[in-house]
Amino acid sequence: MQYKIVAPKAINSTIALPASKSISNRALILNGLSLNASTLENLSDCDDTQVMIEAFRSGSSLIDVKAAGTSMRFLTALLAITPGEWIITGTERMQERPINILVEALTSLGARISYIANIGYPPLKIKGTALDGGDIYLSGDVSSQFISALLMIAPTMSKGLTIHLEGDIISIPYIKMTLGMMSQFGVKAHWEDKIIRIHPQEYRPTHYVVESDWSAASYWYEMAALTDSAHIELKGLFKESMQGDSKVSELFLDLGVNTEFTENGVILTKSDRITKKMFHNFVNEPDLAQTFVVTCCMMNIPFMFTGLQSLKIKETDRIEALKAEMKKLGYLIYDSQNSILEWNGERCEPETEAVIRTYEDHRMAMAFAPAAIKIDHINMAHPNVVTKSYPNYWNDLKTVGFTIEEK
Repeated sequence: MQYKIVAPKAINSTIALPASKSISNRALILNGLSLNASTLENLSDCDDTQVMIEAFRSGSSLIDVKAAGTSMRFLTALLAITPGEWIITGTERMQERPINILVEALTSLGARISYIANIGYPPLKIKGTALDGGDIYLSGDVSSQFISALLMIAPTMSKGLTIHLEGDIISIPYIKMTLGMMSQFGVKAHWEDKIIRIHPQEYRPTHYVVESDWSAASYWYEMAALTDSAHIELKGLFKESMQGDSKVSELFLDLGVNTEFTENGVILTKSDRITKKMFHNFVNEPDLAQTFVVTCCMMNIPFMFTGLQSLKIKETDRIEALKAEMKKLGYLIYDSQNSILEWNGERCEPETEAVIRTYEDHRMAMAFAPAAIKIDHINMAHPNVVTKSYPNYWNDLKTVGFTIEEK
């Protein structure tokens, strides 16, 4: 399936954003560890959260997380301490995403995990057992989801867990989110320098309300930046947020978007403050990279973005995907050191009736759709990938004046 997307030049609307996928998935794990006595409100309705809910509800020993990377990592750790024999699998792309770092860490702590097909990759066979815990050493530049998965089960280990992080630590806000939520469920941690220490403790059942998703908000910031006129209210966002992607409100100041915080969320309006070239290290907000690459190109603003090393192992290789799809639109982007994307203003002839590939990656679809504001229209393949994190995305775009035609 393909969509032809035509965009309005002005947006004046109120949007109810989806709940945070990152917070929802952590809340489900913590809820399970507190013996399911908690009440969770405003859980995300996205695919990634629904597969985790299904895993808890089904009672099946075979768990298919489909394309949900967060669910694969978090559930692998949880199943490692859950009595029983389990198989956890996912889509073809999921079976290409490495999980050996987490598996090796868990097995060093006493977990019983084996690979069913390719060494280092899902699917996995897990025999749940109590873990002793102790000390483990991890490179700080591994996916924060590996670290978070280990942290959340740490209090159940008889010796607790001490994680020694080596080298540069990426995605610190996501680790802080995990520790912050653990604290809300009654578990304390000690993080000093590069050592995180958690003693044996019990989780406390907690009534928990999930806030809206700042990552989803980034696409509305993009639309505000690209339109001629904008007044967009986004509900359910908070200034004091555990989500690292809340940084988007600061970053878009240089792209002509002001943020006013209200009791109900934020209001986006336009300003004349436009930078001549954008520089940012996205090591703490990697999921915002696609939004800013597309926005800057559409606004003719050169950029150098660093700290993108985790983009290579996301739903797709987002660095290569961005280069390929922006070239279709006439923009030549270059990468270096597997972590830097740069555009110096160089253009090429755009493809006639180019079709943007989404690579089974929800953020490719959501970041490229607003580009239709600046060009005649966008053709997009497999647009339904947005259900991974924002199932109502296309309907929300229609409510603000986008025309979306199925081809």
